[in-house]
Amino acid sequence: MKKHNFSAGPCILPKEVMQKASDAVLELDGIGLSLIEISHRSKEFVDIMDKARSLALELMGLEGKGYQALFLHGGASLQFLMTAYNLLDKKAGYVNTGTWSQKAIKEARLLGDVVEVASSQEQNFNYIPKGYSVPSDLDYLHLTSNNTIFGTQIKEFPETNVPLVCDMSSDIFSRQLDFSKFDLIYAGAQKNMGPAGATLVVVKEDILGKVSRKIPSMLDYSIHVKQESMFNTPPVFAVYVSMLTMQWLKDLGGIAAIEEINERKANLIYSEIELNPVFSGYAAKEDRSLMNATFNITDDALKDTFDTMCKDAGISGINGHRSVGGYRASMYNALPMESVGVLVDIMSELEKKG
Repeated sequence: MKKHNFSAGPCILPKEVMQKASDAVLELDGIGLSLIEISHRSKEFVDIMDKARSLALELMGLEGKGYQALFLHGGASLQFLMTAYNLLDKKAGYVNTGTWSQKAIKEARLLGDVVEVASSQEQNFNYIPKGYSVPSDLDYLHLTSNNTIFGTQIKEFPETNVPLVCDMSSDIFSRQLDFSKFDLIYAGAQKNMGPAGATLVVVKEDILGKVSRKIPSMLDYSIHVKQESMFNTPPVFAVYVSMLTMQWLKDLGGIAAIEEINERKANLIYSEIELNPVFSGYAAKEDRSLMNATFNITDDALKDTFDTMCKDAGISGINGHRSVGGYRASMYNALPMESVGVLVDIMSELEKKG
């Protein structure tokens, strides 16, 4: 049976990427060795790393603009700390839009003064704060572009002279943005780019080296930039698959092409949620995520029926996070429109049963 993978992460990947990655595990490009047994200092892997870093900047339109792309370990969770270690000297601002923002705030407070510039916690993060003012004396303002658990997404980023830092783990490469507005972007690969184990960091070089503290080598962006993501053994397989996925996206037509597809997928499921009285959306309409549609069933008596219908249709990974409940359909770049159609058909059929 075909599976329709709506998992919030690790993410669904393109079939052709999975095939190429599988082949490379057996033998990389006819060299007689597996991808996962070659030296990370070999020409073959150095070329892979260089291409991955170059593709990231190319897709974002940041080539030649003073940015460096890095592939590091530790996921976004380590970036919560690294960001503060490298950029927080006196005071930083954070917009609190959910669980991951809260975790980032917690880590930053270990190293300096943190101001919560805005928050949507009072409504369990079902919307994105707007109209807030950004203090001018911040070392940086930290945002989370897409909130996987709650299904919200920032549509307009604040205009400010303060350096912008953004966790884009769950919507990286999914929509067109002016990426040059941001001074530092980080994203765990496993949400929309590759397997778990690698983290993409895109940093503007001129914001580094300004804090007064000494930074441990493994946490120092400047060292990773100088060593071209080779300060220690990188996550070889995760970098390779991320490179393949970015190449797949480039061949598809880049971010502009995938954004159009993502909007069609999101419109399909949100239209059903709006029209179908059996379901209600969780996130505020104007802040709904293109990546993660969160919704609840309005009649608990139909829950078991819906769950069974989804299982029988091969739908996987749509249970909502425990802090929200209900359901969550994650529609990352590689999820085909067909899968969204199958889910929407089941939702429509459930209305008839009700």
